Formats: sequence, C-alpha cells, structure tokens
Amino acid sequence: MSTTSAHHSEHTSSQVHAAAKTKKTLAKPNVKNIVLVDGVRTPFLLSGTSYSDLMPHDLGRGALQGLLNRTGVPKEIVDHIIYGIVIQEVKTSNVAREAALGAGFSDKTPAHTVTMACISSNQAMTSVLCVCVCVFFVSCVCRSAAVGLIAAGQCDVVVAGGVEFMSDVPIRHSRKMRKTMLSLNKAKTLGQRLSLLGSIRMGHLMPELPAVAEFSTAESMGHSADRLAAAFGVTRVEQDEYALRSHRLAKKAQDEGLLSDIISFQVPDNGIRPTSMEQMGKLKPAFVKPHGTVTAANSSFLTDGASAVLIMSEEKALALGYKPKAYLRDFVYVSQDPKDQLLLGPTYATPKVLEKSGLTMEDIDVFEFHEAFAGQIVANLKAMDSDWFAQNCMGRKSKVGVPPMEKFNTWGGSLSLGHPFAATGCRLVTTVAHRLQKEGGQYGVVAACAAGGQVFLPKYTYAQLARADTEYSRGATVQVFLVHSFGLFSVHVLCMKMTMCKSVQKHF
Repeated sequence: MSTTSAHHSEHTSSQVHAAAKTKKTLAKPNVKNIVLVDGVRTPFLLSGTSYSDLMPHDLGRGALQGLLNRTGVPKEIVDHIIYGIVIQEVKTSNVAREAALGAGFSDKTPAHTVTMACISSNQAMTSVLCVCVCVFFVSCVCRSAAVGLIAAGQCDVVVAGGVEFMSDVPIRHSRKMRKTMLSLNKAKTLGQRLSLLGSIRMGHLMPELPAVAEFSTAESMGHSADRLAAAFGVTRVEQDEYALRSHRLAKKAQDEGLLSDIISFQVPDNGIRPTSMEQMGKLKPAFVKPHGTVTAANSSFLTDGASAVLIMSEEKALALGYKPKAYLRDFVYVSQDPKDQLLLGPTYATPKVLEKSGLTMEDIDVFEFHEAFAGQIVANLKAMDSDWFAQNCMGRKSKVGVPPMEKFNTWGGSLSLGHPFAATGCRLVTTVAHRLQKEGGQYGVVAACAAGGQVFLPKYTYAQLARADTEYSRGATVQVFLVHSFGLFSVHVLCMKMTMCKSVQKHF
C-alpha cells in the first residue's frame, strides 16, 4: 500500500472511530440541555501577598467583571447569581450579592451564597440548575432537580462562582469574652457593668482562630493526608516527585498560554514555582512531626482567588450566538466517614459516574483531579489500581483502573496553581473544557473532595458545535464528569476507618 493510501486509510479509520465515539452523547429525552458557556478566574495568589488589602467581595467582583468582559453577556439577562465561600467575612455574609452589585449587576437580580467546604463553587453550579424551580428544592436531590431551573423555564441565564480570601480571616474573641461582652450590652446599672468588667481574666483574651480541622474529628486534613500516605505506602520521594510534576506542568502551560481562563487582575499567578527534588527534600514535615511525609512543598498552599462561570439553557445560548463549551448532564453527592475515609473520594466516586453513564476509564480522554496533597493523589491512584482495595474496601469485583498520566492534570493542578477553597471547582470545570477542546478529546472526568467525607459527582458534556442538515447539530461531543468528594477542609476528602487503614497498610 502506498504512503498516501495508508495515510488516507488511517485518516478514514480515525474519522470512523471519532464518529463512533460521538454517538453516545448521554443526553436524556425530554430534558433541556444545560450548557457551560465560559469560565474565568482571577489569578490565584499566595495568601498574604498582593491581594492582602482587599476583601472577598472585591475578588468576587473582579471575577464577575472578567466573565462579563470575556463573554459580552448583557447583565440584564442574567436571572440569578450564586457564589460559594468557605471562610466568610462577617461584614459580607452574602458575598454573592455584594460582588454582584459591585460588578454592576442590577439590584433586581437575585444573588445568594452557598458553602460546602472545598466544593462550594461546585455546589453553586449545581444550585444554579435547580434553586429557582422551587424554593424548597435541595440542590442535589436528583437529576430532575439539577435541570429543573432551566428545564422548568424559571431561569435561562445563571452565573455561578466561588471566592476564598485567606489573607484576612475572621478572628473571634474567646467564648467567655463574647458572653461577657453580650452581658455588658444588656447590663442596666453601673454596678452590673463594673461587676462584669471585673470578671474578665487573662484567659478571656485568648482569641479563636478559624478551625482548619474537621469539627467532628478535630483532625486537620494534613494529618489525614499523612495517615493516608502511610497506609498506602506512599513515600516522601513519591510525593515530592508528583508535586514537582505539578509545578513543571503548570509552568509549561503558563508559558504556552494555555491558562486562558485567567483574567487580567493586578498580577499573575504567583504559586507556580518549579524547583528541584533536592530543595524539596530539605523541608521538614508540616503536620506529623518528626516522621511525617507531608510538607509545605507537596501540599496545596493557602490561596486567595475567585472564579465564575456562565451557565445557560442550550436554546438561550444558541439564540445569543454563543458556542457552548460543556453540557451539564447530571450530578451526584456521595458521603463517607469523615474520620478515616477523608481523602479517597476520587477512588469511590469515579466508578459511580462512569457506570451510571455506561462508560469505562478507557473512554476518558482528560482527567482533572483536585490536588489537595501529593500524597492524597498518589494514594488514590494506588487504590484505583488495586483489585484488593476494590474487593475489600469498595465491595467491587475488580479495580477501578488508574488514569494514564499522559491524560492526568497535564496543565498542573492545585499544588501549583493554588487552591482558593470555594473557587477551585469552577477552575476544574473550565480547565477540563479547555483541555478537551485543545486536545480534541471527547470525554473528561473531574474529581474533587471536600470536608466532611462527602463526594459530589456532576456530569458535564463538552461540545464542539457543527452545522449539518439541521439548523444545529453536534459534532464531537465531549462528556465531562465532575466527581467531587466532600470530606474535611480541602476538596479531596473521604477517608478510611482506622481498622481499614491498618488493613490497607498491611496490604500496601
């Protein structure tokens, strides 16, 4: 066969294969398509740096204005705005409303704030899809609720996002001092006030910082990550190698202009710092001392930043001339034990969303997993590649399967790009859509967890639009599935019980 004939045959074969893949769109009959039009984010910065004099709503406003500038969507057609946040500023309890007003949206546009640890912006995105249908809907009850907002015709254009500002967290007086101050406010006589003032002791003056630990377990996520790494035999070297990979890939993506979701806002990302194994090896354990393996270099850093996405009904998007980037098909929340199954969410959630859609790991072209800790990522990859873990811990007959690294977080991740808790979800969604478009993929999976041992699985469809015999038809359709675990304080959570940890440790 000639080279030309062979090339033609290969090209034809590729076309046939592509056509075969696009047959499964996962669209459901009699349900309107909901699309991701676009997504943006502010630069993600190390807390305490260039954003330190701002407030959360300032960052949220910046992201919203960036979305308006990027998409050109008229502010008056936005039906609802929902924002996520984890650590709230007491002066702006509804940060969505303040950010929206600051960005120039009408005071007639409803805006509300949600919180669900590190998947707060994911909660915002799914709430976007159902909150307006009925004020009593819970935003993750089922698929019909998820599409209800648009399917019922209540809203056609919604903005969702998230913001986190770790440069200025609320620090409270001690509980004893708060009780005394409240009593002072109610005191009617000078004698009562003097008596209360005289009761104040040095212990009253001890401030309370925001908790960075699970309320029900009193354990920080860093401790959970260290314990998980030990259980799965993840070494310090493996963790440092993965963290260095994240930074190098993020730097490469940055240099090649692939991080196009970033809007111009003061300064660029400042957390991408490719270094060397030698330098990383010099750092001491950050949580379990002196023998832990989780360090500042292989953990995601405290980050300031905001993100926003524009979601519409497909009909509305097309009528306005937009080319949708992703379709939201479905989502699921799953919960696990917050004590010992904190960070294994991707392992438990990924097979659920694939099986629900009739897909396999081999069908997936792009994987984007939130990187809370390098050890958590490596432990999940080991768990996903283990028949023993699947059979003994998940009740499955065989392993989930490990994602190929050439498809996995190839533009960096939270370890290098940063992790503003409530803003990460929108970044993950937008990154998957952009990667699929850039790489010509069809299906993508996003995985993330959060505090409390819960998992969230939304299902997205990425689309390249093409006109054919009908007025509008889909060309290559890409299914993007978001798998978000919800567990302790960062987006990777789910745990394993101590008894399970001991069993896993014996095996791995």
